[in-house]
Amino acid sequence: MANERVDKCWLPFLIALLCLNSALEADAISAFERQEKDRVHRLPGQSFDVSFAHYAGYVTVDEEAGRALFYWFFEATEDPASKPLVLWLNGGPGCSSIAYGLAEELGPFHINADGKSLYLNPYSWNQGANILFLDSPVGVGFSYSNNSQDILSNGDKKTAQDSLAFLNKWFKLFPQYKGRDFYITGESYAGHYVPQLAQTIVQSQKLTGGKSINLKGYMVGNALTDDFHDHYGVFHFMWGAGLISDQTYKLLNIFCDFQSFVHTSSHCERILEIADNELGNIDPYSIFTPSCSGSVTMSMNKLLKRRRSAGKLGEKYDPCTEKHSTVYFNLPEVQKALHVNPSFAPSKWETCSEVVSENWKDSERSVLHIYHELISYGLRIWMFSGDTDAVIPVTSTRYNIDALKLPTVTPWHAWYDDGQVGGWTQVYKGLTFVTVRGAGHEVPLHRPKQALTLFKAFISGSPMPTLSVHADS
Repeated sequence: MANERVDKCWLPFLIALLCLNSALEADAISAFERQEKDRVHRLPGQSFDVSFAHYAGYVTVDEEAGRALFYWFFEATEDPASKPLVLWLNGGPGCSSIAYGLAEELGPFHINADGKSLYLNPYSWNQGANILFLDSPVGVGFSYSNNSQDILSNGDKKTAQDSLAFLNKWFKLFPQYKGRDFYITGESYAGHYVPQLAQTIVQSQKLTGGKSINLKGYMVGNALTDDFHDHYGVFHFMWGAGLISDQTYKLLNIFCDFQSFVHTSSHCERILEIADNELGNIDPYSIFTPSCSGSVTMSMNKLLKRRRSAGKLGEKYDPCTEKHSTVYFNLPEVQKALHVNPSFAPSKWETCSEVVSENWKDSERSVLHIYHELISYGLRIWMFSGDTDAVIPVTSTRYNIDALKLPTVTPWHAWYDDGQVGGWTQVYKGLTFVTVRGAGHEVPLHRPKQALTLFKAFISGSPMPTLSVHADS
């Protein structure tokens, strides 16, 4: 009789457990089916096979407004189940992570000069991690909204909130990555996006107690950080490199030192135009490499607002990769392969959206306070800088780091790649700084091999490699 009563007591629990298991299995099957809908099987112009799976599609971040962000996700080349998840963001504001980070920097697929065929990047970052590229905010790349006002009201705060909403929903779509070590990376105006998103994640999890996003750290390159130090570093670098006159250097420091990079004064804009004329027809994002012939030179004011570049260093330098991307991603067959919704596909896909950048609302003048907050939280934080970039140069980043007043752990020293100096590095308490020798604004584009070494060191928490043995020949 006693055993019968125990069995009866346990019966509801067992039924509930079976129901729960069934629900979990159904959710897993549903997620798998949704993933399969987003799986990219083969791309137009792809003449090679790959060992990794990749997926592309939309995540709706606001059901009422119909606001949806476009992503492209690549599993690691080997054993993705053991690798961390890394989000990459490009800046602008208004520039596509698909156009830059993926198609000409660290992604597995790069585009040939014909704009119709692909080649495999031997230094893709998915050799070390699972890489997620996101076009953010709406109006960028293939990301869209049913509410046209959304594209006219983007800003730093809204971008961070939508990116968090994207991540929370993406982890439901890919539950196997929930709780995985997670890092955020990016460059240029993503110097705002990345720490702001990290801060939003941390603050959200403090309020809700959520653990699905296991944020471990972030890394930014040639990053917009603090308007005063960034401007001062730009002007210092251009003058020191002999790109502008003494008089222009003085006027830039007078009229532009406290200006916002997004909203500048008329006085500052006039001096920037003078600086533009003095620079001549060079690529300020990579001052020692040729610019794309036939391109219209962009004013220095617009250059400072749009944090991107065009160019590729490989066996043969091609400064026109942006043009190749524009051709490729406008092909209907490419958009179909990437599951782009034809009802919301842009009439003309662009690498950067002028509408987004020109209507940008809030832009923090400094994110240094976020660094202090997240350093104290214990995140792994790295900053890197290509040392031939005149748009957000190494001098700007060094002024920003100096303003943080962090104690030094490992002094300034060279790091090495195949026996040659790859750059220099210094480790502070709570932050690591790395320069990449000879790289422009887009470090993985100009120095892909060294950038992969940098990335692997970051995700493993290892120091940059040094030359341990000096052999006499």
